[in-house]
Amino acid sequence: MARAAGPRNVLFIASDDLNHCFSTYGQRIVPTPNLDRIARAGVRFDRAYCQFPLCSPSRTSLLTGLAPDRTGVYDLRKHFRETVPDAVTLPQLFQRNGYFAGRVGKLYHYGNPGQIGTDGLDDAASWNARVNPKGIDKQEEAKLTNYTPGRGLGSSLSFYASPEEDRAHTDGKVALETLAMIESQRGNPWFIGAGFYRPHCPYIAPAKYFDQVPLEQVKLVPFEQWEMEIAPKWAYYTRPAHWGLSEKQRLEVMRAYYASILFLDANVGRLLDGLERMGLMPATAIFFWSDHGYHLGEHGQWMKQTVFENAARSPLLIAGAGVTVRARSCKRVVEFLDLYPTAAELAGLKGVPEGLHGVSLAPLLANPQRDWDRPALTQVQRQKVMGYSLRTDRFRYTYWDEGREGEELYDYRRDPRERKNLAGDPGQARLKADLKGRLEQIRGRRRP
Repeated sequence: MARAAGPRNVLFIASDDLNHCFSTYGQRIVPTPNLDRIARAGVRFDRAYCQFPLCSPSRTSLLTGLAPDRTGVYDLRKHFRETVPDAVTLPQLFQRNGYFAGRVGKLYHYGNPGQIGTDGLDDAASWNARVNPKGIDKQEEAKLTNYTPGRGLGSSLSFYASPEEDRAHTDGKVALETLAMIESQRGNPWFIGAGFYRPHCPYIAPAKYFDQVPLEQVKLVPFEQWEMEIAPKWAYYTRPAHWGLSEKQRLEVMRAYYASILFLDANVGRLLDGLERMGLMPATAIFFWSDHGYHLGEHGQWMKQTVFENAARSPLLIAGAGVTVRARSCKRVVEFLDLYPTAAELAGLKGVPEGLHGVSLAPLLANPQRDWDRPALTQVQRQKVMGYSLRTDRFRYTYWDEGREGEELYDYRRDPRERKNLAGDPGQARLKADLKGRLEQIRGRRRP
């Protein structure tokens, strides 16, 4: 891959709880023209998988390049410096190579919305500068329609169409503050993280975005009650199905989620416009990712914390400087552990730590269709029972407590909605054993 004449900047854009229900991934109801702009300038990864479908474990793994079993982060409380104090994070590596490293908003975990405006569970050593915007949405929380009042606000199905303009909201401020940080570093190489809070609940966005999603155009995700019986009980996060919401309530929640994505896209557009205005686009690599996927009713599930496809699979776009193809999709299975070595290679960094668990995606950025046989490993913990899930090009194999609490096996070529668990089928015993062996081999390499 050809190198830029000088150091490449990296704009690292994070979204929170975003799935694939938008136009960049072929869905019509949520047009995302600015995410489409990124995809047209590089590669859209269709099968990118997080390591843990929960904010802090996923973000920690991505930014350290280490799997959750190595960092020891499985929840929203533990900080990785407690277990791997000498880890060199991705932004630290950029600093060591003479880059300015800064972030605006949520890159590492902090509670959304509870810790908005604070450092949360951040890592001070990772950054030269940090900005924690706090917008009008924090003051609007009392106005929410909340269909799950028994849950904490950060895991509720709640929404509000705000009369306030974009720039008054936290995400609008993230866009503006990110552009100000970029402007302050003109002439210097930089790695800057723009951490957006949407579409994470509560789904607060300016009313004009709600207006763009007519309720009659929203369609429920197909679901039948027996779908919550095909897998071990540990596979399910949402019980009862849909937390008991009516069909109308579910439609309203989905509409609010879609409106939040429209708002996210508008703010991404502000970043892209700013890069173009400053003349920095040719020298900047752009990464766009979400910390994990998101359920909107598949298997009766909402949000994350499962290893079904909709939670484990996450959007990933890489474009701009260093990407030699344009407007291409890649169907190869990749992991979020791969982002650290990829960003390091695109920027030509030296001193990449040994022992990272991912590999650079640079070969796929040059040829998205090249041979690539690296499965993805995603895990989740439920009441101290750990589930590990191996995703290959065609299959997903999952075991809970190493199989003592049950197994799952899905064939996505024949069963894309994961409605037939083949783990107990004698005819699939050989396949299951092979996948289990590959899973345990990868786990073994990623243990402390």
